[in-house]
Amino acid sequence: MSTPWIKQGDKVLFQGDSITDAKRVREDGNDLGKGYALMAAAQFSSLYPEEQVTFLNRGISGNRVKDLQNRWQEDCLDLKPDVVSIYIGINDTWRRFDRNDPTSAEQYEEGYRDLLNRTRQLDAKLVLIEPFVLPVPEDRKLWREDLDPKIHVVRELAREYGARLVSLDGLFAQASTKAPSAFWAPDGVHPSPAGHALIARAWLQAVGAIQ
Repeated sequence: MSTPWIKQGDKVLFQGDSITDAKRVREDGNDLGKGYALMAAAQFSSLYPEEQVTFLNRGISGNRVKDLQNRWQEDCLDLKPDVVSIYIGINDTWRRFDRNDPTSAEQYEEGYRDLLNRTRQLDAKLVLIEPFVLPVPEDRKLWREDLDPKIHVVRELAREYGARLVSLDGLFAQASTKAPSAFWAPDGVHPSPAGHALIARAWLQAVGAIQ
């Protein structure tokens, strides 16, 4: 088996917020956390051991786009990854509702585009993961007004920059027809183990590692 998109010896970097962070041990630069990044890396490595691909996780809980911008040099560019996977956006919506500290869709796009432009200097391949929210608790439904435009930003940027897109919002909505939303994400935001596995599988499909 071979996957032509992620090549032998590549270094893959997962970037994002708490969903990517997933309680990783910050002091251990090789720790992948306990979520989708670990699951995707483990599955990929079991399928393609001969490729000897390295996986890194630099997700940090609570981050928004502007936080990634502030640490992009150290936590992305300096690591010289061959593949950069970005999953950011739910906190850009959440802070509007819990701290009255909104990020407009325009600010979100501007910050995200800055990350992608800076990453171009690496000639790295890109994976963009769109944020999602489920209606648990009910007030999360109010978030759609803020989050939906940001999801569309990610989709447009993926098209513009030739990135692989992981379409999570529809995926979790579809999964919630088979089991309650809380099964996949107890607070509507942070995935359960099953939710993380759903993301990992979608990520592996996006990079062509599985069907």
